[in-house]
Amino acid sequence: MALTSWKAFNFFTVTPIKTTEEPETAPPLFQDVDITSLTTGSDNLFLGTSDSKVHVVNSSFKIVRTFSTFEGGFTQGGGAITHLKQVEGTSLLITVSEDLSSEPVLKVWALDKLEKKTGEPRCQSSLTVNNGRKQFPTSAFATTPSLTTCAVGFANGSITLIRGDLIHDRGTKQRIIFESEEPITNLCFSPPGDVVKGHRNITGNDGGDTLYVSTTARILTLSTVGKAAGQPAKVLESHGCGVGCMTPALDFSSDERGLLREGGDIVVARDDALYFYGPNGRGACYSYDGPKQLVKVFKNYISLVSPPASRPSTAVAGGRSYGVSDTLKRLVGKAPTNSATDELFEFTKFTLLDTELKFIAHSDRVVSGVRDIFSSWGDFFVLSLDGTLYRYHEVSLQEKLDILYARNLFILAINLAQKAGITEAKLRGIYRRYADYLYGKGDYDGSMQWYIKALGPANEGGVSTVIRKFLDTQRIHNLIEYLEELHKHDCATSDHTTLLLNCYAKLKDIIKLETFIKQSPEDGLKFDVDTAIGMCRQAGYFEQAVYLAEKQQEHDIVVSIMVENLEKIADALAYIQRLEPDSAYSNLMKYAKVFLEKSPQRTTEILVEYYSGKYIPLKEVKDSTVPQQKEQDGGFQSYLNASLLQQLPYMGSTSQSNTPTQNNGSPAKGTAQTSSPGEAGTIPLVLPKQYSPPKPRTAFSSFVDNPVEFIDFLEKILYHGESTGKLSENDRIDIYTTLFEIYLQRANVSKTKDEKRKWEAKAKKIIESKEALVDTSNVLLLSHLADFKDGTTLVREKQGLRFDIFRSCCSAGDTTGALRTLKKYGPEEPELYPAALAYFTSSPKVLRDVGEVELGRILKIIDEQGLMKPLQVVQTLGNNAVATVGMVKRYLGDTIERERKEIKSNRKMIETYRQETTKKAAEISELGSKPTVFQAQRCQSCALPLDLPTVHFLCKHSFHQRCLNVADGDTLECITCGPTNQTIRTLKRSQDEAAERHDRFKVMLDAEGKDKFGVISDYFGKGVMAAPPLLD
Repeated sequence: MALTSWKAFNFFTVTPIKTTEEPETAPPLFQDVDITSLTTGSDNLFLGTSDSKVHVVNSSFKIVRTFSTFEGGFTQGGGAITHLKQVEGTSLLITVSEDLSSEPVLKVWALDKLEKKTGEPRCQSSLTVNNGRKQFPTSAFATTPSLTTCAVGFANGSITLIRGDLIHDRGTKQRIIFESEEPITNLCFSPPGDVVKGHRNITGNDGGDTLYVSTTARILTLSTVGKAAGQPAKVLESHGCGVGCMTPALDFSSDERGLLREGGDIVVARDDALYFYGPNGRGACYSYDGPKQLVKVFKNYISLVSPPASRPSTAVAGGRSYGVSDTLKRLVGKAPTNSATDELFEFTKFTLLDTELKFIAHSDRVVSGVRDIFSSWGDFFVLSLDGTLYRYHEVSLQEKLDILYARNLFILAINLAQKAGITEAKLRGIYRRYADYLYGKGDYDGSMQWYIKALGPANEGGVSTVIRKFLDTQRIHNLIEYLEELHKHDCATSDHTTLLLNCYAKLKDIIKLETFIKQSPEDGLKFDVDTAIGMCRQAGYFEQAVYLAEKQQEHDIVVSIMVENLEKIADALAYIQRLEPDSAYSNLMKYAKVFLEKSPQRTTEILVEYYSGKYIPLKEVKDSTVPQQKEQDGGFQSYLNASLLQQLPYMGSTSQSNTPTQNNGSPAKGTAQTSSPGEAGTIPLVLPKQYSPPKPRTAFSSFVDNPVEFIDFLEKILYHGESTGKLSENDRIDIYTTLFEIYLQRANVSKTKDEKRKWEAKAKKIIESKEALVDTSNVLLLSHLADFKDGTTLVREKQGLRFDIFRSCCSAGDTTGALRTLKKYGPEEPELYPAALAYFTSSPKVLRDVGEVELGRILKIIDEQGLMKPLQVVQTLGNNAVATVGMVKRYLGDTIERERKEIKSNRKMIETYRQETTKKAAEISELGSKPTVFQAQRCQSCALPLDLPTVHFLCKHSFHQRCLNVADGDTLECITCGPTNQTIRTLKRSQDEAAERHDRFKVMLDAEGKDKFGVISDYFGKGVMAAPPLLD
């Protein structure tokens, strides 16, 4: 590629160097210095002069040291210093001095070691370079970084190789390794094998295995080590180059990688082009027509000096060779006598090239001509023939990019930024800028490609701007492409996912929609699944939404779509049965009413299994023999196979459970809860997850509209719970109470009496059970609401509330029930007869239903058991005009006759008490006035014959004194009559105390229901009414 087609820029700033102390009108810096050679290294510039002196210049461009390479007392070392080399990273400096009267002298100087006498650097070693005693000037010099190998080229075409320890002067060997008829113009050793960043380390691979040689007619290589040493030179090119027109493709003073990537170790400048050469031949080539004077590598650039066209070139073009005399004169520091630089309008051109990116980084004109070029302190320098030194400082990367932006050279800017190794964030900014430029030009497809490349976290702020640019319907395909890339880069938000799915929906591109949602994260596509599901549902793509939700384990959403959108109740139930217990429960309860409405039997079975603790998730087994159904809109495959679902356990219309059962519906003992995989499309998991069944009452509300299924559910749960003992007391109460209520409801809506009796019998069974768990108040309330009289009766009977049973019959006007209750409970509850008497005589109709015979029987029982006073009976019957005197005539007659007999008996008893009282009074009087005769022969206590001392009591009882066990001074009392006497005394004392409790008498007299006359009689007998005793 010709350099004339390359873009040219000014990426360097040029500054003439002047010392700070010098005025602006001062002459050029090195005008008075006869410079014959120069080199850089260790942050210094070294200048060799024609009078054998070396000037050391620091970064401030001040000569800090000058010393002579000509040592007094030695005949060697005089003349001009034609070559200088500083070993980077050390304080060693190599000088090659010569004059045409003697052979050149090579010396190694230790700049950090000074001679005590002179104060000048110490010469580590010195040797005369052998050229076969031929007086020809040195034209080229090269050395390895460790100074173990040096090569010196001469104008007569010979090359001398020097090996040894030049640093410590431990001996060296020289030999001429090459001779030719063409002058040697340049020498370069091959670079180290590990040329990387930090290549200045000379302790590693030293390189130098191959010596590159250029003459005025050829480019050759010589092997300097190994078995290949001594073999003839290998010709790489039959065209040579001039002095200074060959250089290593690596800048040893910089950390840049240089130009080794161009396929060669050296760069050669000829009048027709720039060439790269390696050990195997020529590499890259860049056409650049014109004379060449000097070439150097600076960082990643090639610096090139081109003399005026009228001046002879030091390079070689094609097979022509000219300008050699000028080259030789230049070697000794003298310009040609016929130089065209004296002409006013002629100038030397200086150029910096970037061969990788193929642009000219800088181009400048030097009117006075160029003596030499070098790099140091991170800059490039040009030394003109008049002694002026120019600094070329590379501008920052941002300034370069700004220059390229101004010229709309975005591709070059991107390549330059990539080469500079800037961060991805900054690089994406350049992509974005280029995309904006293309969008402004109307290249929407091209701009979209660069917008996509600009995607990244640092560009998130600009995503919305790009999207707004492509919202036009005509550019919707570009927008889709951009949104897809956003998801691939994991930069998309929920809004972006929504927009992308909207675009698919607008285009009705089902294939792309399915492709988008079916791609796995490993494929690089990432998006907000919740947003995608919501968008698919909103757009009507329910199958796709189900696919996404199932893939993301969003079980709630899967069931929701099946029930609310697809209305696939059977599929939803099948899906729920494959879930873990927790997920299955939440989804089952959420749509339980819908499931019971559409599929009541199957739903009830699932609920029974779950609440019984027998739920086992089903595992789907793919059956390759059954073709999968396809949807008509685009062939989207449903995630379920409807034909298989009908065969799954728990899903058939007649299946009850996947567990073997006995006749009574309970699980058979000793059987495993498994299903046959060959018989159905699913099998239970081997190790089901354990869970705690919820309380049955949580499912009650779901069965509001399904009473039959509700009864089935409750009965099965109750049976399982009672058989396993896992049902708590509270749960059993809830189930029994609910069953009792729903039994009564079903009885009330029954169409036949047999059906009604069946439900009522079930309700009675709950109440009649030994362990009735239904609360009495609930039974009474529910029975009343359902008009279930037997329930009320059973509860009251069970709780002993027989009077309430009779009263409820009376309140309901159930005369037959009242009679039945009276006959059943009358013997145990006599109080029922007075109530029955009042009820049966409450109305003529009731009395007719009862009959006079039954009424007489009741009156007889009342009379016999004394349940009512005759007066009370008369008052009860007299409250209404229902009962006649004829109905109670017999009762009244019997009562009067009995009362007469009782009066007669009482009068007789009174007479008897009077007689006894008179008799007792006479006996007491006799005891106090007449002697008493004791005729007892035996002791009343021990039954032994009496002997003295004997004690006789007035009650006619006699005892041995020893049998009384009475101590001296104690009152003697008959031990036979003593307990009776003590009881009498206690009663008398209590009567005396009661006689003083007038407040107690008043309370009893005011008590409701008490017979006041009886109370007065009782207290009169206790002496309350007696007159108080007289005080002495």
